[in-house]
Amino acid sequence: MERFWNMLEQLPLARRLIIRYLPKPDDRAFLEGAPTKQQDGLEVTIAVLNAAQSRTFFGVPMARRGVQPVWLRVVNRSAAGCRLHVVSIDPNYYSPLEAAAANHYSFAKRLLGLGFVAWFFLPLLLLVPLKLISAWRVNRKMDEFFRAHGFRLGPIRPGCESEGFVFTTLDVGSKVMHVRFLRLAGPVEFDFSIPVAGLDADYQRRDFASVHPADQLIECDLPALRERLKAMPPAVSGAKGTKRGDPVNLVVVGDFATVLSAFGARWDETETITLATCWKTARAFFIGTEYRYSPVSPLYLFGRSQDFALQRIRHSVNERLHLRLWMTDLRFGGKPVWVGQVSRDIGVRFTLKTWNLTTHRIDPDVDESRDYVLEDLLEAERATMIGYVGGVGECGRATPRHNLTGDPYFTDGSRGLAVVSDNRTAVTFLGHA
Repeated sequence: MERFWNMLEQLPLARRLIIRYLPKPDDRAFLEGAPTKQQDGLEVTIAVLNAAQSRTFFGVPMARRGVQPVWLRVVNRSAAGCRLHVVSIDPNYYSPLEAAAANHYSFAKRLLGLGFVAWFFLPLLLLVPLKLISAWRVNRKMDEFFRAHGFRLGPIRPGCESEGFVFTTLDVGSKVMHVRFLRLAGPVEFDFSIPVAGLDADYQRRDFASVHPADQLIECDLPALRERLKAMPPAVSGAKGTKRGDPVNLVVVGDFATVLSAFGARWDETETITLATCWKTARAFFIGTEYRYSPVSPLYLFGRSQDFALQRIRHSVNERLHLRLWMTDLRFGGKPVWVGQVSRDIGVRFTLKTWNLTTHRIDPDVDESRDYVLEDLLEAERATMIGYVGGVGECGRATPRHNLTGDPYFTDGSRGLAVVSDNRTAVTFLGHA
């Protein structure tokens, strides 16, 4: 049978009709620069494939189906066996055969998708068996290929190694992963933050090194940091700087990569505002679907728009938390100090203050949004220090302030403060000051 198909594939007409599966397992350019970490006798190397790389290696457009392969190599040089806790990488991971099934060829579905137009192809129905059989053969090959290259779950014995792909849900921009290994003596854990091509993120146009000259940076101890943060502007403004908007209610301390990593496993980056991203946002708005990387509008502090923004969406683009951060000239422990604004979108309303006559309606309890960020960092165990500083100014529910589009908000007047870490760590609570 295999010989018959090999002969058939040599015919010019059949070559056009037969579905072929052509993965390229020898193309491993994704391994260039793959990071390696070591701890307690375990060595872990990890690489995340972007859309083009996964299509080349596996021979199918996996990113279109929301599947992203993550290559993992584990060398166990310890005296004890271990096991990968794959759910720590992605609780919604795909099994190899599930990932293959999501990418299977289906000629019948394609034909049905044509609807009425399919009748014009009725004379070609004699070729359907050829298509169906070739699709069946290709799907079997795909199953075998995915299974052969998947990371095999099970014990990794001392002196042994294991490698393969874990099939995860698609991320672009940055993919933050917590890789956990189970052992009798206790777990061994690694955190990775890996850039993935495919996102036109807002921060890519910002040169953080040039925001504040090195000779103008101000190193602070904790008392000095608190005092200087209290003196920061209480609220953001519009481009002209004449009106106050949402409160500056958040402070994060850490290098940019560390901040992105600390938030990255649960928060998404935001794209720049272009015609393409505006269309994606409008489409998500009218259809009521999510757009993970939807741009956020610019707000201004220190005479410039936010240096970067992050968001957590729910089921639609109209419901999300979003935070904007600006780098200050302050340093704490040698790390940059960022101040920012976080609020929770809970709906959409009509307004005359925007060009499109609509705006997101925020939850007026902005302290809840601020505290959610602190809770989230505590849950991720990525904060070494948590506390509060003043500077926003208190206003109650009876006398709320309003942001630039007229939404009311009330606050206890404090900014949340978090010092983030590259790795999971214990936290110190500073309380209010």
